[in-house]
Amino acid sequence: MLMTITAIYTLYVLVTIYTSIMQIGFINQAKRKKAVLLSDTEFFKAGNYAVAKEKLSIVNAFVDYLFFIAWMDFGIKYLQEHIYFANETLLNVTIVMSFIVINFLLSLPFTYYEKFVLDKSFKFNNSTVGLWIKDTLISFVMTIIFGSLVVWGVYEIMTNFTLWWLWSFVFIFAVVIMINMLYPAFRATFFDKLTPLEDENLDAEIKRLMDATGFVSSGVFVSDASKRDARLNAYFGGFGKAKRVVLFDTLIEKLTTKELLAVLGHELGHFAHGDIYKNIAMVGAMLFGMFAIFGNLPEDLYMEMGLSPEPYVLMILFMLFMPVLGFIMMPIMGVVSRHNEYEADKMGSELGGAAGSIELANALQKLVTENKSFPLSHPLYIFFHYTHPPVLERLKELGVDLGDIDTTSLEGKCEADI
Repeated sequence: MLMTITAIYTLYVLVTIYTSIMQIGFINQAKRKKAVLLSDTEFFKAGNYAVAKEKLSIVNAFVDYLFFIAWMDFGIKYLQEHIYFANETLLNVTIVMSFIVINFLLSLPFTYYEKFVLDKSFKFNNSTVGLWIKDTLISFVMTIIFGSLVVWGVYEIMTNFTLWWLWSFVFIFAVVIMINMLYPAFRATFFDKLTPLEDENLDAEIKRLMDATGFVSSGVFVSDASKRDARLNAYFGGFGKAKRVVLFDTLIEKLTTKELLAVLGHELGHFAHGDIYKNIAMVGAMLFGMFAIFGNLPEDLYMEMGLSPEPYVLMILFMLFMPVLGFIMMPIMGVVSRHNEYEADKMGSELGGAAGSIELANALQKLVTENKSFPLSHPLYIFFHYTHPPVLERLKELGVDLGDIDTTSLEGKCEADI
């Protein structure tokens, strides 16, 4: 059984790395051809950024694989042998949280490199080291507090219910829903400063769109996200009356009012079609599958690992394998998500009036430019990673004449140049 689990994880890592290699080769070929949507300079720069990100993801995947082998071989056993408490609840929570904290600390060098080397070199990162340390410490403390509570909850379920995996799924799924509800308030409290939108005309137009779709919000807010990152974004968060619209200040700065309304119309399209509930349902299906599998692992696995079948061992194994199932589920979730994006684009166009399609198309092109998003990708990479349709396909659906584009870079041929 241990060999099978290791083989599955190995295959997952190999496919992940292969997909990234194909994407790198594809982009290295495409970026030297005729620019699409961007100027020649920006097109080449966006290609370089995408390649650099994929190279980092390959390193990450390889290091994660080494960590996985280490945890399976001796890491869990080490925690079991060196952490002792007479109280079983405290013992289980401490061991699982030790696993989480160690992984959190091991990830920091990669996070720092991505933000202060990679993103800084492409002029995305506006954060300071001091602000990053503050954000990291807040995240660390929140992880300890809320992580311990969740682990404790799962432990209590595992030790008191026969069908513990089913009730654990219900508990974790409820936690996921709660996180979605509280995320905007949490982010506003500890990270971003949110202020009510001051532009009364824009506020009135946004509320008109919300009324047209039945979206009830606690308000429209502006986030000072530019102090950390130069990219454009916006999000709707929460459920019920706790929902709020949050616009990044970078988005307001770079888009015209009509373009901004087209983007929000797209997001409201997701609300009107119930896409947030569909996404949560898909996450629920994935979690259910994970709990069903790990709730019925044979005891031979523990014997092969030289461990006793304690709740903390199962919880750690569950977390180690979450990325694998997520990767397997991603193509299915991607197909559904990309369909939802097309439908949201249609609604965003309709809400924008006669020129809605044009304004949304202009906004998409600006997002590509400002976020340095390379507009072409290898088909295999799209299959495994894309939750949104390629921007060129979205623009075509919106009726944009893209002119003469060199389609040879869309055929999936690539150079193995990494």
